[in-house]
Amino acid sequence: MLRHNYNISQHSKPIFVWLAILHCYLLLSSCAMGPDYVRPDIPVENQFRLSHDEGRSIANLSWWELFQDENLQKLIHQALTGNKELKQAEANVEEMRARLGTAFMDFLPSLEADANAPVMGTLGGFLLSGFPTPYSYFGRTSMNWEIDIWGRIRRNNEAARADLMAREEFRRGIVLMLISAVAQSYFDLLQFKEQLEIAHRALASWKESVDISHAQLQGGIISRLDLDQFQAEYSNAAARVAEIKRRLVQKENELSVLLGKNPHTIVYDGSLVEQTIPVEVPAGIPSELLQRRPDILQAEKSLAAATARIGATKAARFPKFSVTGFLGVASPALSNLLLSNSEFGVGGLGLAGPIFNASSLGFEQRAAEARAKQALGQYEQTILVAFKEVEDALIAIQTVKDQMLAQKKQVEALNSALQIADLRYKGGITSYVDVLLAKRNLFDAEFSLSTTQRFHLVSIVQLYKALGGGWLPNQDAASLIPVSARDDNKMDDTRSSEGVVDPNM
Repeated sequence: MLRHNYNISQHSKPIFVWLAILHCYLLLSSCAMGPDYVRPDIPVENQFRLSHDEGRSIANLSWWELFQDENLQKLIHQALTGNKELKQAEANVEEMRARLGTAFMDFLPSLEADANAPVMGTLGGFLLSGFPTPYSYFGRTSMNWEIDIWGRIRRNNEAARADLMAREEFRRGIVLMLISAVAQSYFDLLQFKEQLEIAHRALASWKESVDISHAQLQGGIISRLDLDQFQAEYSNAAARVAEIKRRLVQKENELSVLLGKNPHTIVYDGSLVEQTIPVEVPAGIPSELLQRRPDILQAEKSLAAATARIGATKAARFPKFSVTGFLGVASPALSNLLLSNSEFGVGGLGLAGPIFNASSLGFEQRAAEARAKQALGQYEQTILVAFKEVEDALIAIQTVKDQMLAQKKQVEALNSALQIADLRYKGGITSYVDVLLAKRNLFDAEFSLSTTQRFHLVSIVQLYKALGGGWLPNQDAASLIPVSARDDNKMDDTRSSEGVVDPNM
């Protein structure tokens, strides 16, 4: 690094020098090295392949409008106020906001002050006033102000601002993930609850069959083989009950972590069929996805930051111009420190440029350009994945309705078949094997229907998440917390202050 200072004495009319510096700075301030960020031109279809709605979108609904179950609303609110990952994301935003402030300070002059007092005395020989040495008393203020001719500081500020916005979008993504994850976990609990009831009914029915078979075996009506088959079905139902209980408690533990609490019992009254869902689930237009979905916006801001850093690394290869100077007073004797001839000062223009490390800075620029290409690839890939997730959710919603309708008819038919088989068996027309098969088929069909009902609700949640639901373009994230919930949060003395959502979220 080559550095040279052009000193300006007090007789060289420094006011004209300052005016010249200011004039040059204003002329060059509009210039900055490197490319300016422009949003990449991504080809987008006019509509989704499986949706023909224009302008309307389920993503425009707030989460409390989409999920009207009161228990679910309470759980989502608890997650938004207590989740630890969200708190970590909020802290990350605060860190990037502080880093942006640090980057902005590079625009301003740096000022430093120091003083010296030889309290142990001096050896003499340093008697000149106005000249600071370790053996004299002095106070000094120094200044260094880099003139951002090539735009290095401006590009670093652009990058820091884009980093902050990327962290903001990451926090929004955490919020959207929490809403969808809590809703899906809640629907899982309702499914397990319903399946547990089915399994208990089946267990009681098989218990009755086993008792009847025991009596029939003693009377010589059936063989041991029939009794073993009934006992096997009873054991299968008992095993299913134990499995569902395990999965239910594990799901409660998972949901507790989302709420930011230790594992505890979750209140989940109601059932899957009682859930209020929109009659229509329009997806809107694809172009809205680029302005709404948090992970896409995060990837775009990361690309903008990487683009700005190309200019910063390029500007670092050019000489740095700065205004330097220091001012103070010095004297061998403390009593003469504030007298005339004890002051000293100098001002100048600093010039520093790379010599031996110029090649290294060139490689650093190439690395920044490569990182920008990586960010562009990530941005494009994120968009492709987003479109895929929307289309997957749309086809799931469209097909699960037909699947659920068919399974409902299957359950109705199997219920009828079981009643007929039971009447035929009691009338002595057929064996109890027909009743066994009808019970088994009905048991499996009711389980499958419960799974499909849950999948229908989850598909709507997945579409809502895939569309970046809950936000309109340029909408503030604080709107994700209803006003009533924020008021309740203030009135709830049982909740700690750490659980209150930042209104700037």
